[in-house]
Amino acid sequence: MKVLTVCVVAALAASAVGSAFAADSDKAVVMRDYTDTVSPANQQAYEAGVKAYNQCLREHHVKFSEPTVTHETGNDYMYSTDVGPITWADLDTLDAQAKACDASWRAQGNPHLMSETSAFMVIQPDMSHLPADWKTQTPPPLLHVIDYTLKPGHDARMAFTDAVKKITAAAAKANWPYYWSTMQIEGGGDGSPDYLLVIRSKNWAEVGMEPNPALWKMVANVYGQSSADAIRKSLNDAIAKAPDHFDKYNADLSYTASK
Repeated sequence: MKVLTVCVVAALAASAVGSAFAADSDKAVVMRDYTDTVSPANQQAYEAGVKAYNQCLREHHVKFSEPTVTHETGNDYMYSTDVGPITWADLDTLDAQAKACDASWRAQGNPHLMSETSAFMVIQPDMSHLPADWKTQTPPPLLHVIDYTLKPGHDARMAFTDAVKKITAAAAKANWPYYWSTMQIEGGGDGSPDYLLVIRSKNWAEVGMEPNPALWKMVANVYGQSSADAIRKSLNDAIAKAPDHFDKYNADLSYTASK
C-alpha cells in the first residue's frame, strides 16, 4: 500500500501486542525497540542465540511478548524486536522479569552482534489512524517502515505535528480504510529519527496496492484542495530526510507470552 512518501505522515507500531500488565490501556503508549546488526557469517549463530534467549523467557514465564522482524530491504542483516504497547511503569516490571535471562543473552546473543541500538517509541494517538482492535491484532506479516528526521528547530516540529494531526483528523472523518501509527522516538541517541511510520500489509500484493482514494485526494475531499496543498507543503518543508525499508515478521525468532 503506497500511502506514505516523504510528503506524508509519521510513525510506527512495529507490532501491536498487548501486555498482561497494562491495566490502563490509555496509558499503554510506549514501545521498547531493539535493533541488532549482524554479519552474514554470524546470522545462524545469532538466530540460535535469540531462540535460546526466548526459551529462557519462556521458562521464567515472562508476561510480555517480544515479536521480532527481519529487515527485508535496506540492510538485510538487521533484526528488530519490540515490546509493547505497554505503560512506562510496565517497563520496570519487564526489567525485573527478564533480568534472569540477561546472562543467556550476553553469552549466546552478544558474541554474534556487530551492533545493537535501542530506543523508546511513544505512540501519539492524535497523530495515528488505527482500527479499533489494533492492540489485539496478531503481528502483521509485512511492515513498511519510514524514518522521519525533521529539520532543526521548534518550528519544523510544530509544523510536522500540526500537519499530521490534520491528516489524521481527515482520515477519521472520511473513514479512510488505510491505517498508520505515529510514534515519537525518545532516547534513540545521535542520528536516530524523530518519528517512525509503519504501514502494515498481509502480503506483497497488498504492499503494491494504491489506496483509493489516494491520501492527498482524501485530504482534499475533507478540507478542500487549497488547504490540502498547504498542509502538504508545510509537511514537506519540515522534513529533512525520510529513508524507508520493509520488514517481515519472523515467528521463529519471536517470543509470545502465555495468556
